[in-house]
Amino acid sequence: MAESGYGGMRVLVTGGAGAIGVNLSARLLELGASVVVLDDFSSAYEWNLPNGVELVRGDVRDESALAEAFGKRPNRVFHLAAHFANQNSVDHPETSLDVNGMGTLRVLERCRQARVERVVFASSGCGVYGPECPLPFREEQVSLRLHTPYQLTKLLGELLGNYFHVHYGLPFVSARLFNVYGPGEVPGHYRNVIPNFFFRAIRGEALPITGTGEETRDWTFVRDAVDALLAMGTSEAAVGEAFNVASGTEVRVIDMAEDVNRITGNKAGIRHLPRRDWDAKTRLCASIGKARALLGYEPRVPFREGLEQVHAWFTGCWNSIRASTDLES
Repeated sequence: MAESGYGGMRVLVTGGAGAIGVNLSARLLELGASVVVLDDFSSAYEWNLPNGVELVRGDVRDESALAEAFGKRPNRVFHLAAHFANQNSVDHPETSLDVNGMGTLRVLERCRQARVERVVFASSGCGVYGPECPLPFREEQVSLRLHTPYQLTKLLGELLGNYFHVHYGLPFVSARLFNVYGPGEVPGHYRNVIPNFFFRAIRGEALPITGTGEETRDWTFVRDAVDALLAMGTSEAAVGEAFNVASGTEVRVIDMAEDVNRITGNKAGIRHLPRRDWDAKTRLCASIGKARALLGYEPRVPFREGLEQVHAWFTGCWNSIRASTDLES
């Protein structure tokens, strides 16, 4: 996958203090780019940012924060900022619509005005495909039978971006990210299952599985996801397209939980809870053929190796993680 072309480039990463954002920003800095991060730290932490980024503290809905960020004259924009998580959106649907709808619209309008050369939008592969879509999910199988405001607003973001691409010629790409995990994600009430499981396992707690454990997910290591995002930011073939960013493999939730307990030495085991009302998809697996063909994308980190890297990050950052999380026993 081509990573050339970022040297000397000025890149804006909205939501750049989140788990994907910090890994993307660190890689961009390694490639010689100047990186501006726009983040309001409503769900992120400044200690997690890589050294060398230029920080604009603010909300993507805030015109003054956007003016400051786009005043840095970015060549590329990676729009990762979002009101994240399915349960969070069920609990706070108006905020989800406002941040993921109006916030995305305002970012796109600023990109149009600034004549940004490429916009890469973080969509959700776990969101835009409904339970009626056959496995593995292919990019042409988008569903309207969605189950949470988060899923709806991620599809809305794609539609807004496609409008700006068709109507204004804005070079826009959608990255349909599947179950991204890796170093950099602080556990929390609305966070993903892997960081939450590591936090609980390190504390010697039983891991709570909502469902039978036979459910599958297509977990994608964060640095593989970063590789795909970088390719979308440079490949001419990517413009106007949507791409699944995934491992292309299914892993059972019960197997993931047992791996986390094994890696951490946790003897507390597993406990089962009822499946969440909105969780209608018992299996997730993406086709990554399009990303392979057009982007040269190839996942490189095996799942269990990725889990070991998450554990190493937790070990090295434990005091900061423990001080930041809102998880309770």
